[in-house]
Amino acid sequence: MKKLSTAIGILLAVAPVIAFAQSPQAAATTSETLNFVDKDLAMALAMGLGAIGPGIGLGMIGGKAAEAVGRNPEAAARIQTVMILTAAFAEAIAIYALVVALIVKFV
Repeated sequence: MKKLSTAIGILLAVAPVIAFAQSPQAAATTSETLNFVDKDLAMALAMGLGAIGPGIGLGMIGGKAAEAVGRNPEAAARIQTVMILTAAFAEAIAIYALVVALIVKFV
């Protein structure tokens, strides 16, 4: 099983290189178009992948906070405070991904 996962990892690491490989003549004629497409693809991947983690984290934060309030309603205010603070930290990660995506787009 370990050999299979290693082989799949190597294949996934090499696949983009193979997919974007092209002849030097084609690269010379369409470099501006490909550069634009590559930047858009990189921007979309940065934002899309950068939002997956915070999205999952925010869902877990909300679910666990609702569960905690259900178990101990007297501590709802304290739980809500901690939940909002933790959610803000999770959202900051998504904002970092947005900043990286914008830097890729405009630089």
